[in-house]
Amino acid sequence: MLEDLSPLIAATAQWLTSAYPAAGGALASALCEVQARQAVTVAAWLRYPTPMDAALVGMSGPGGSARLDWITGADGAEEDDPDTRAWRTWVDEVVASWAACLLADPGLAGRAVTALADGERAGGPPVEFRRLLAPDEADRRAAALLRHPDFLAPVAVLHRTQLLDRLEPGRAMAA
Repeated sequence: MLEDLSPLIAATAQWLTSAYPAAGGALASALCEVQARQAVTVAAWLRYPTPMDAALVGMSGPGGSARLDWITGADGAEEDDPDTRAWRTWVDEVVASWAACLLADPGLAGRAVTALADGERAGGPPVEFRRLLAPDEADRRAAALLRHPDFLAPVAVLHRTQLLDRLEPGRAMAA
């Protein structure tokens, strides 16, 4: 059984960087990819906090990118190439939505990373999410589309409420 989320994280980060590409060459692409991967990692670890959760999504599959492609206008892209179609099946819509929320809102990203410290993954080696939490000017330029709240809104809004509920259990009852 697959207990790590690496295929899901890699595919979802690739989807984000395909939908919101970097501008400015190889270095910008690498910086954009790192930011997407860090956001997706945080989102995936929040969504699937235990090895059992990860194993279950590994067995059932995350759902694929079809709806995300339709929302962003990239539908039909997977039909062109069987290799593209294969990795797109590992994209997780909820994780992509949560990652979009984190990329667009630094305060929310900070709360999400803090929430990870309380989870089961806290027992592992410390993980740094600097490019997600404190991007420098080069990071911001490279990921201008990836971090733009207006561009991310159609994806972020899909599952934002679930993310907020995960970060603040009982939030809805208090309102």
